[in-house]
Amino acid sequence: MSYADQVFIHTCRDILSNGFWDTDLPVRPRWADGTPAHTVKIFGVVNRYDLRREFPIMTLRRTAFKNCVDELLWIWQKKSNDIRQLGSRIWDAWADERGTIGKAYGYQLGVKHRYSDGWFDQVDRVLKDLRENPASRRMVTSLFNHHDLSEMGLYPCAWSMTFNVTGSTLNAVLNQRSQDMLTASNWNVCQYAVLVHMMARSAGLEAGELVHVIADCHIYDRHVPLVEELLRREPRPAPRLAVDPAVTDFYAFTADSFRLEGYEPWSFAEKIEVAL
Repeated sequence: MSYADQVFIHTCRDILSNGFWDTDLPVRPRWADGTPAHTVKIFGVVNRYDLRREFPIMTLRRTAFKNCVDELLWIWQKKSNDIRQLGSRIWDAWADERGTIGKAYGYQLGVKHRYSDGWFDQVDRVLKDLRENPASRRMVTSLFNHHDLSEMGLYPCAWSMTFNVTGSTLNAVLNQRSQDMLTASNWNVCQYAVLVHMMARSAGLEAGELVHVIADCHIYDRHVPLVEELLRREPRPAPRLAVDPAVTDFYAFTADSFRLEGYEPWSFAEKIEVAL
């Protein structure tokens, strides 16, 4: 049974049984017909995934793994904000007339900053420290730059990563301000699990734990029946993640460098409406 499924089931049941409805509050998101998109939520969820045991992908419904990795590489490797460099159209609704999402996500990772030993962007700073100073407790990246928020197509949801080396193992903490449980919860977990594998491989380390911290963990009102359908399903075994052994350079990974072996999720034909 996939551990990611167990986490999803436990969290969603907690939200539906004990969550707070924001029905009486003004909310920013809207459905396509203009109706306010309300949620039921819980605050302060912490999940731990041991990447040495299994890859944390759900089987209750399919997570589009290739698109998931493609977006991760777009943000962390290409450091791009140009949606034309994506293999999917998931960012189209937030793009401007130039086809970018403004100074969001990959843009923030590509900006160079001055350190005591030179100029680095956030990704290259972490890669350097992983190789040369693995005892560092300063390997942190942040996408939530208040100075640039007004120029972002969407404020970053998964906004901060902290990397930490213990012996020969790389662990990480993902901080997320907001989590749409049906649409994107497992998408984010899979992405950052792959990122830990990439960072670890590039530094000659083993991928260890991914700790996922979620501030506002919610289910949208129109998603409740779909979530309840998933909760009636029996989880299936987790697949195995295979990573191309020939790739050790962080910037040489492609979406084809990662493959899931034995991934047999439940089918899920229902269309999931996304609140904007």
